Amino acid sequence: MPANLTPDYLEAEQRYREAKTPQEELIALEEMLRTIPKHKGTAKIQADLKRKISQAKDVVAAPKKATGAVDPFAIPHQGAGQVILIGTPNTGKSSIVGALTKATVKIAEWPFSTPLPVPGMCHHEDVPIQLIDTPPLTVEQAPTGMAGAVYAADAVVIVLDASEGSILEDAEACLNFIKARKLKPVSEPNPAMPEDPAEPKPKRCLILANKCDHPAAADNIEMLKEFFNVGVRIKPCSVTTGEGVTDLPKDLFELLHVMRVYAKPPGKPADMDAPFILKVGSNVLDMAGTVHRDLPDKLKSARVWGTGVHDGQQVQRDHMLHDKDVVELQA
Repeated sequence: MPANLTPDYLEAEQRYREAKTPQEELIALEEMLRTIPKHKGTAKIQADLKRKISQAKDVVAAPKKATGAVDPFAIPHQGAGQVILIGTPNTGKSSIVGALTKATVKIAEWPFSTPLPVPGMCHHEDVPIQLIDTPPLTVEQAPTGMAGAVYAADAVVIVLDASEGSILEDAEACLNFIKARKLKPVSEPNPAMPEDPAEPKPKRCLILANKCDHPAAADNIEMLKEFFNVGVRIKPCSVTTGEGVTDLPKDLFELLHVMRVYAKPPGKPADMDAPFILKVGSNVLDMAGTVHRDLPDKLKSARVWGTGVHDGQQVQRDHMLHDKDVVELQA
């Protein structure tokens, strides 16, 4: 049986091959296992991945026991996706993370007040999205470990200070940092992977022009749009007024290109409190593999309530699902 490996799996596999640290290898391996199609044709690959993950976890854990060393940028993915915020000093990254999550961020008027990355969880409706606040970067340098974190994240938000005349230089510094990692910043939520492995891989990005309530912001943002027409969406925002910040989780949900699907046990009400998060375009079989790794092989039938079907309609295993569908799987 052919494996039919997905683009997401192949992208994670490439990250594994290019990993420079055991932590980066572990993140890539876990992503490979998460995205691999679950069927008999991939059973051996799944077993090999689980073995490699176990070995990688031992390697990652060993230095901690011996020396106490830990990579602060190696933050495990949680929620529907991991979004890392980058920017030059005093752009308001910490303020944005603090406004949307319960993370303990340090907000100060002086630069470099965030010495280490800080994770937090925001929500778009009932979908959790992980945000990572990071130390600032400059034209000359970036914190050690940030490159791997940007590569591993599902999406990147570049935060700029729209009140400053240096907005173009700051944007260029952030975009060049991403491009130097052989990544191509795009706002298309489902970009096509390049055929040539040597070509830059697309990285989902969003530019936040913060402090848009400042008198100089409008002209600076127009200048930014004129000079950086690079296929990355520019969104004005202000932590002070809430413009562009309160609805940011919805933008991130769309950028991550995911959907939520609710499971309905046979003969019982659907569990609407804990949605399963799937990539847009996933089908019933993908849903079954997310519920339990053995379920795709045991699946006998499926019924769906939601988009494009009658309530409770029986569907095929390859039926494509949509956001907020309710699925009943019968093994």
